[in-house]
Amino acid sequence: MKKMLLEHKGKFILYIFASLFPVIRQLMQIVVISLIFETIERNSMTFFKTVILISIGFLLINAIMYVASRLMQISYMRDVLLSLRIKAFDKIIHLNHKEFNKKSRDVYVSNLINDVNTFENSFFVSLINFIFRCGIYISTLTILAFINWKIATIIFIVSIIVLLISRFFEKKTVSLQKDVSIANEKFTVDTSNVFSGLEILKLNNIENAFLNKNLHQVNDLESRKFRFNLYTSLQSYSNNTIGYFVLVGLVVFLMYQTQVGLGYGMLMLTIQLTSSAIFPLVTMLPLLNVLKSSKAIYEKITSIEEHDASEDNLLPFDFKNRITVNNVCFSYDDKSILNSVNFTLEKGKKYLIKGSSGSGKSTLFKLLSHVLDDYEGEIVVDGINMNLISMKSFNEKVSYIYQDVYLFEASLKDNVSLFKAYSDEEVIHACKKAGLEEFLNTLESGIHTMISENGKNLSGGERQRVSIARALCKKSEIMFVDEATSALNDELGEQIEKTLLQLDSTVIAISHKYFEGITNQYEVVFEIKDGQIAKFDGKQYFSEATI
Repeated sequence: MKKMLLEHKGKFILYIFASLFPVIRQLMQIVVISLIFETIERNSMTFFKTVILISIGFLLINAIMYVASRLMQISYMRDVLLSLRIKAFDKIIHLNHKEFNKKSRDVYVSNLINDVNTFENSFFVSLINFIFRCGIYISTLTILAFINWKIATIIFIVSIIVLLISRFFEKKTVSLQKDVSIANEKFTVDTSNVFSGLEILKLNNIENAFLNKNLHQVNDLESRKFRFNLYTSLQSYSNNTIGYFVLVGLVVFLMYQTQVGLGYGMLMLTIQLTSSAIFPLVTMLPLLNVLKSSKAIYEKITSIEEHDASEDNLLPFDFKNRITVNNVCFSYDDKSILNSVNFTLEKGKKYLIKGSSGSGKSTLFKLLSHVLDDYEGEIVVDGINMNLISMKSFNEKVSYIYQDVYLFEASLKDNVSLFKAYSDEEVIHACKKAGLEEFLNTLESGIHTMISENGKNLSGGERQRVSIARALCKKSEIMFVDEATSALNDELGEQIEKTLLQLDSTVIAISHKYFEGITNQYEVVFEIKDGQIAKFDGKQYFSEATI
């Protein structure tokens, strides 16, 4: 977090300076009030007029300093929060597919919204107050040391005691803040699930059951917030109690001093300085604990896992000839899915994976696409073990086409290029090769036509062709196709499958559909049954099978 704060070093210095403006304002206020009491003692109209002019000057300076400090603080806060959001989003975006899928999408949404808001509300408020309290404590203690060294020494000893008390509260404060963050994640996930499945809930009259579950999550979240706020308040109360006792004792001591010649002005100055040293002190250290809990939130949403950082040590994906699967076994819990399977994928060929539901088709897909790595045996790409290959490099050269295609609310070009710097010519060429030429001719703005949210203004076939165009624009060497035509009518399904089979890329597809004269063009069919994989020539397989 230190690095983030110092990214904008100039503004950070101004931020600290601006946070110290209130120190100057409070010291000026102490002086003005002391002068007013001095006026009472002197009973001089000339001195009274001088104090009035000083007070007016103080009010003007106070207003100017307040506006200036807020402008400098807000400017820096904006830059830091922008940097934090970018770092948090960048961490999520650059997670590999396997790591990304370990958590619900709604957890990431909670990180970007709830955790960032928590950081903003707790960190900056605490930081401003911490800097101010440090400044007022140091300045008033220094002045007191010149006025009355005994009082300054007492306050310094009290500060040591308060520091020890605050250390006692530190770990629990950080822990409670983390609990709030986790509860926020759970609440976001549950709420999203309710809204996503609301139609099903209503049709089955089970809204109340889910409402009760959601209310339980709300109660849990608010309870955790309450515990955090109560704990921090308890810490502040403990410190404030110490501060009040010390202040009362010092005031009694100072009242005694008036009997030995201490003037009203000096008395009020000393009391105000004493109060300004004690109470910032007792609240300053609890704020430090809140800052540490904010640091924990920052690290949670921005820190890169060790295995992600090790990507640089892995080898690039370079598929030239073949991918070989040697004696691969895979199990979910105690259930064996694949048992010592062996086969080879050759570059440029078209492969179809068949099998009954639950036979292991999707598992094989995930093994070949580098998503699962906890298997026995080995998968070798031109002599290099798959586990030694960088996931990032692998993803740069492969594409995935699923039944459900997600389209962004952006131009057709952006949806095909995925916001990368491809030229118009490259995007148009990919669209035509994916079978979108006729569709393009109907668009007044061509590839710059806006696509509505998730492609609502496109047909199912057009959406699938956009996903194929993405892969072609990316020049993907391997295309993983998972039931891409299952939700389409036969005419559209035939067109999509025909397009896939005409591509230069290696195609590995899962499909239950059969299109006469098209599906039999797959060169190899892998059939999974009882954990084993049988290999067939595509034309022979479909000529012998009962369709």
